[in-house]
Amino acid sequence: MKIVVLDGYTTNPGDLSWDPLIELGDLTVFDRTGRDEMEEHAADADAVLTNKTVLNREALRKIPKLRYIGVLATGHNVVNLQAAAKRSVVVTNVPAYSTPSVAEHVFALILEMARNVEWHAHSVRKGRWSRCPDFCYWNAPLVELAGKTMGIVGFGRTGQAVARRALAFEMRVIVHTRTPPAIRPPGIEFADLDRVFRESDILSVHVPFAPETENLVNSSRLALMKPAAWLVNTSRGGVVEETALADALARKAIAGAALDVLSEEPPPPENPLLRAPNCLITPHHAWASRAARERLIRIAADNLAAFLAGKPQNLVPLPAPEAGHG
Repeated sequence: MKIVVLDGYTTNPGDLSWDPLIELGDLTVFDRTGRDEMEEHAADADAVLTNKTVLNREALRKIPKLRYIGVLATGHNVVNLQAAAKRSVVVTNVPAYSTPSVAEHVFALILEMARNVEWHAHSVRKGRWSRCPDFCYWNAPLVELAGKTMGIVGFGRTGQAVARRALAFEMRVIVHTRTPPAIRPPGIEFADLDRVFRESDILSVHVPFAPETENLVNSSRLALMKPAAWLVNTSRGGVVEETALADALARKAIAGAALDVLSEEPPPPENPLLRAPNCLITPHHAWASRAARERLIRIAADNLAAFLAGKPQNLVPLPAPEAGHG
């Protein structure tokens, strides 16, 4: 089997091994694949693995032997599922590989907003403490998390992991989810979406990007939030209406935001959040710890091995193919 990884660099920039995939066939790994390089890179592939390289109908036509697509991520919106179904191509993804890393990143962002660690450490290195007439100083209020209300929208694996960490910080946890668990975890309240927006001191979003979640965080819902509240988004950029959030920050309608994702990545320079006050942005790397990327490669290889054995796992559901489309 000829296996091609279309965009391997972000998953493995050189600190990990592709051996689990090498054991399964003839592997070629490209750091990146541009739109005009698809045919050159993957024309003879039986199996293609992609993270963010789009496999639309046109791209799939350029890979005539394709039998299998492995998405090197949990989200699978980079694949035209209708076209894959028409070709009877199996599509798999890798759920839950990054849950601990993303949950930890949520609290890295929260703690940075609460304590301004980077600013204070930088000021010490610039000599401010040495010149200080007192034994200590701080440039902004230092916020204690214990007793604050942590709102969580979406209660899948990552939302649950964030809730457990919030409870460890002695926070009150309030959750909105479309499918509350049959057994309610102790210490967690469930509420409607508007109530979560109204009562949260910190609101963390953990929903997939879909038509029903696009711009879930919009001007109307931001207006429900406390002026001292913070918004955290490590899910997908499209769930936040970015112009509305930039406006809310500029008007001090909310106190701050911390984001690991934006609607377009890399972001164009004109994205309003790049200039918004009190907006902390990291470059979509919450998932990218070495441990998480190692799990990603291992599970992706397990998925392909299961497919080759005739027992596919982590299947992405495909729609019924439309007639008349190749």
